[in-house]
Amino acid sequence: MDFKQALSILSKSSPYAVSTEREQNQDHLAEYKRYIYINTDIETDFKKALLSAKPNQIIFLCGSSGDGKSEILTQYSKKHKATHDFHLDATHSFNPSQTAIQALDQRFSDFKQSQKPLVVGINVGMLGNYAEEASESHDDIKKVVRNFLSRNRTAIPEQFVFLDFEEYPKFTFDAEGSASDFAEQFLKRLTAQTLDNPFYVLYDNELKSRGPSRLTANFALLSRPAVQESLIGLLLKARLIKDQFLTARALLDFIFQLLAADGYLFDNLFAGSDNELLSRIQSFDPSNLHTRTVDEFVLQHGLGIEDEQFAAFKAKINSLGLFEVSEATSFLRLFYVLNGDDELSNEFVALIQSEFTNNLVESYASSWLLHRNFDGSGRMRKDLSSFYKETLIAALHRYCNRHAPTLDKDEYLVSELNGYKTAVSLEVKPDFSAIQNSALGNIGAFNAYLKVDEQSLKPMPISVKLLELLVKIGQGYRPNKHDKNAVLLLDEALEQMLTVANRKDTLFILNGDNRYKVVREESDYFEVSGMH
Repeated sequence: MDFKQALSILSKSSPYAVSTEREQNQDHLAEYKRYIYINTDIETDFKKALLSAKPNQIIFLCGSSGDGKSEILTQYSKKHKATHDFHLDATHSFNPSQTAIQALDQRFSDFKQSQKPLVVGINVGMLGNYAEEASESHDDIKKVVRNFLSRNRTAIPEQFVFLDFEEYPKFTFDAEGSASDFAEQFLKRLTAQTLDNPFYVLYDNELKSRGPSRLTANFALLSRPAVQESLIGLLLKARLIKDQFLTARALLDFIFQLLAADGYLFDNLFAGSDNELLSRIQSFDPSNLHTRTVDEFVLQHGLGIEDEQFAAFKAKINSLGLFEVSEATSFLRLFYVLNGDDELSNEFVALIQSEFTNNLVESYASSWLLHRNFDGSGRMRKDLSSFYKETLIAALHRYCNRHAPTLDKDEYLVSELNGYKTAVSLEVKPDFSAIQNSALGNIGAFNAYLKVDEQSLKPMPISVKLLELLVKIGQGYRPNKHDKNAVLLLDEALEQMLTVANRKDTLFILNGDNRYKVVREESDYFEVSGMH
């Protein structure tokens, strides 16, 4: 057994990518698979539901492809098949002439005659198909499935238990920043430098018997905490900016590609491949960054001008087995993944690494946390007010008044006709009581709540992309057709604001340098005053 062969169980093309009920005890790769298995919160809850299940209960374990359903179900079906019935894969049927929907119908019919609880592994898309196409004899189950899909959980009877991978996110935000327990635990376990780790034993043997190779150098790099943090940071960016969800199978394949593809880990990371995570991360390649410091390094490297500290850094990385790094782009990527590694980095490297900080994700995480933790206290109001006033309200004001930039900060353009512009004065502020009463789950977005003249607007979902646009608008950027999805949200908020504006009794009319104020005093009496 060699090191690469053992790592191949991480690949999505490996027969180990999906667990089945085959007997693995005699399999020589089974111990490697068992070693990297990570217990998750959803598995803990599943086990609890399984052990307490009554004979008339159905447990649905649902999610998307590759998230780990089969791992959990295979493991527990072996231990509990005497007391529970299992339907491991709802996309399969029992014979060629039967559809997957008909197979489920049959399974539910059998269950209704049985004295055992039933466990069903199913993709959310397949649940939707079942609710539409299943036999009328199972209308009771179809109704429950529809309630689950429409998030109407209160209407689901106790007889049905739904455990959904989407409700156990792979990323969370905490006081220290972002975290992914699953990815973190997996990377630590895979690279643990102990004799209990069969991967480390093979790595160590290979290094001692054959000397360093790209594979061993990549494993040594992956073992460094700073590199693991950088990778988790990139996966978080892919989640927030590219809307790329992290599944267990995609993560394992991602790590296999980083270690075993042709190049060094840092080049493999940005080379793209048919791995969904790598293809999203490619656009974050630090070698595409053009700042003065980065461009100076690339130029000097090309001319063969070498700083003393850079030479010292190169000597240090040789100890990891990194002997063949020659391109400036490769060094920039290496600096990126080593960000925060005080042992290998020095002042020269740290100066370039400082160019890679991503304040956007950090400020998004901070605003997300402020919304989730908001308790109505004065200090938290102050912190939240700065996001609302300086970012959201400032961007809405600038976007609304893009054709009337001279309007004051509380004035909003309502209409334009024949060179005349009409505007109103509005008090726009955060709706603190709505923020306090809102629940936050998914890290992909948080709801912002505004009040206009004491009238609450509908919540506005803020994603990283929208936050980026709000910041850019605040700096003078004019949105274009590429921003259309985010602009729809801005337009929707403005539409609600203008509904309030239309009820105002005071209107400003602007024409060139002339400005008029029109006040409705009574139902048909208007007072006009001109200001020059």
